[in-house]
Amino acid sequence: MKKTYDYVVIGGGIIGIATAVELQARMQGASVAVLEKEAELAIHQTGHNSGVIHAGVYYAPGSMKARFCREGVTATRAFCDEFDIPYKICGKLIVATSEAELERMAALKDRALKNGIEIEDVSQEQLHQLEPHISGVGGLMSPTTGIVNFALIAQTMAQQFENNGGTILRNCSVLKGEEHSSSVTLNTNLGSFEAGQVVVCAGLHSDRMIKAFGHTPDFQVIPFRGEYFRLKNQPDDLVRHLIYPVPDPERPFLGVHLTQKMDGGFTVGPNAVLALKREGYGWGDISLTDTFESISYPGFWRMLAKNIGPALSEIQSSVSKRHYLKKVRRYCKRINLQDLTHYPAGVRAQAVGRDGRIIDDFLFVRTERCLHVGNAPSPAATSAIPISRHIVDSLCQ
Repeated sequence: MKKTYDYVVIGGGIIGIATAVELQARMQGASVAVLEKEAELAIHQTGHNSGVIHAGVYYAPGSMKARFCREGVTATRAFCDEFDIPYKICGKLIVATSEAELERMAALKDRALKNGIEIEDVSQEQLHQLEPHISGVGGLMSPTTGIVNFALIAQTMAQQFENNGGTILRNCSVLKGEEHSSSVTLNTNLGSFEAGQVVVCAGLHSDRMIKAFGHTPDFQVIPFRGEYFRLKNQPDDLVRHLIYPVPDPERPFLGVHLTQKMDGGFTVGPNAVLALKREGYGWGDISLTDTFESISYPGFWRMLAKNIGPALSEIQSSVSKRHYLKKVRRYCKRINLQDLTHYPAGVRAQAVGRDGRIIDDFLFVRTERCLHVGNAPSPAATSAIPISRHIVDSLCQ
């Protein structure tokens, strides 16, 4: 006999759990279930990110990223305050190390102001006063940026959801979905389920789940591993803010930054290299199927052709700790090779079009009874609550 729910959310990361909570709150009396393929919740992208509450400085004005991130800062802090989850608003310093970067930084400030983000110029003298261990010719201060444990937020949301009568089924892998005129049938390793509407928050497998529901996505997920190092041999007051480089417009990612951690100490990272498995957190994690799927996709090679210089640099920093260190020492010269110790990597699910275009904004795919979160890169964790509201709004239309 099929188990029946009004709403089923596939995926137990922070976006999936936030969506389940929002459905439960808005659809009074409706039955809501979350299906998660792992034994635990929030162990992939949610549990392997930098832990930064992003303010929204970088994102294109008018984009969903810009709007959801701005709303997400307030929503994340409010949730943490309500449930006594520790967080720290330490601010972010974006540091220019050359005159050319100062010019790019001016454009970045203009973008932040258009997004309604609080941002402040920092002179070279002020930079030295704020951060004596950081070298630069100037900077931008984002005072509302902070840090938190996003996995803890997701787990707290899940507990709230279950306490209010929601169902979470772990070790439940969805194999196929089929839409009918009045319902959706889900075939899983734990049997069949019936739902009135389905939300799919599959992260690194978003494109595969779209296919499993009988549709053809116009993108493919390419997994990028982001490698971090934890610092040792450094004082507790090494830096008081998060330290970020000025983004290089020729690179699709933000670059190696210096981050405080909620459990103490600091990390540097991440870089960005092709992962050989969709959930491959080290060079030894290899899936021939996943690797072949990436390298046989025409969009991968077109993307690589557009970014060959940055790609080679990222690979070099992955295989050479000395090369990685050079990126860090551009703004913090007191960090040495022996200070870089192991820290778990993350894997970013990056949607790429067949033309090689890196899809930069959030992407949602709507069918009659399903909504798929196709692309949710950073700042997805910061934006999880407003994303969940957007999803439920879409289901109500």
